[in-house]
Amino acid sequence: MKEEKTYLRWYNKVGYGSGDIAGNVIYALLSAFVMIFLTDTVGMNAGIVGTLIAVSKLFDGVSDIFFGSLIDKTHTKMGKARPWMFYGFFGCAVCLVAIFCIPADISPTAQYAWFFIAYTLLNAGFYTANNIAYSALTALVTKNNHERVQMGSIRFMFAFGTSMLIQTITVGMVAHFGGGAAAWRTVAVIYAVVGIISNSISVFSVRELTPEELAEDEVRKEETEEEKYTLIDAFRLLVRNKYYLMICASYILMQIYSATLNMGIYFMTYVLKNANLLGVFSWAINIPMIIGLLFTPTLVAKWGGMYRLNLTGYTIGTLGRLGVVIAGYLGSVPLMLACTAIAALGMSPLQGDMNALIATCSEYTFLTSGKRVDGTMYSCTSLGTKLGGGIGTALAGWLLAFSGYVGGAAQQSASCINMLHIMYLWMPMCFNLLVTLILTRLNVEKANEELRAKLS
Repeated sequence: MKEEKTYLRWYNKVGYGSGDIAGNVIYALLSAFVMIFLTDTVGMNAGIVGTLIAVSKLFDGVSDIFFGSLIDKTHTKMGKARPWMFYGFFGCAVCLVAIFCIPADISPTAQYAWFFIAYTLLNAGFYTANNIAYSALTALVTKNNHERVQMGSIRFMFAFGTSMLIQTITVGMVAHFGGGAAAWRTVAVIYAVVGIISNSISVFSVRELTPEELAEDEVRKEETEEEKYTLIDAFRLLVRNKYYLMICASYILMQIYSATLNMGIYFMTYVLKNANLLGVFSWAINIPMIIGLLFTPTLVAKWGGMYRLNLTGYTIGTLGRLGVVIAGYLGSVPLMLACTAIAALGMSPLQGDMNALIATCSEYTFLTSGKRVDGTMYSCTSLGTKLGGGIGTALAGWLLAFSGYVGGAAQQSASCINMLHIMYLWMPMCFNLLVTLILTRLNVEKANEELRAKLS
């Protein structure tokens, strides 16, 4: 059947997936280490930093849909998404380095302003353009849903591999370069260069399909001409799609979950008394996740779709995190690691098929409205990454300040230790439970089948 036509070779999929190395040298470094850099090296207040991050997210909420709409309206020789992905990352690299280059000889107010401007430009501007474009490519380079699942799985294997590597080696790299602000700056520069290289490889590894190729064999052929709609129209299309709202909420919760786990550097340092355990727990999360991603395309085909697989997987993931809570209070690090691995394995299918799920959600908008808004639809991935990661990091800052955390202190108060247990043990389990509840209603594949039957 024509709908099973293949568009990509193995090197296209691998090349595309390598782009998440770039995204995660940014995301993993900021989510895992920016807070402890600012509190323990620069000397900033965790609560104030958390508030600045939260305010920055207000700008992000507008920019995601704005850039998604711009991508939909872009027409160049490179396509719609690739130009934004390619050029956007150079700004990401500059802003990342700027965050870790806060001058020590300026006033505290100026330091907070420096961080806020650099952080906001990165997240609300350059990272948004790059990340939405990268995600939208899933729907623009192939129409084969199996290939989309494969692309998502390969992408997130690179993502979790990069995250694991950064969480494992960063503390050692900072120490290797002498510690202090200069060492953090050097590490940021290295990561920025790696990101530029991997992003460029990804951009030029794939070719976007033409509008005619994308429209081929659709049920509503008469709607293939360029649509004229405003940013407000695009927003209305999104909010009318209940599956988009569910995916967006799930993605935000997933990123808050990741951000709270990335604050584990505090839990390892002050509860388990060994900061290097962050790397060990990163392996326990990312190795099972990568293994699960390897099998996700096969499991999606075997289970006849994404719905049951995602729901079953996240149920296992929630039970695994409950096991981490119990093991944490028992004081058993090996049991914590084992339950962490079980949870990560269960959560892997949704990570692997998320891009395909969003593409299916975009098809729902097309089938109900006759309009294609792939770039705008994929704004939920950037929105989720930034809002979720930002809220998670900001929440950590507020909770640390509320608990009486003292940056760089050898010992923390009992209230702070209790708060670290809540942040690292209880909160991730609760976020997983909320995602699981949303997934019980997220059967967009069935909805599309019913719509196609009616339209045909």
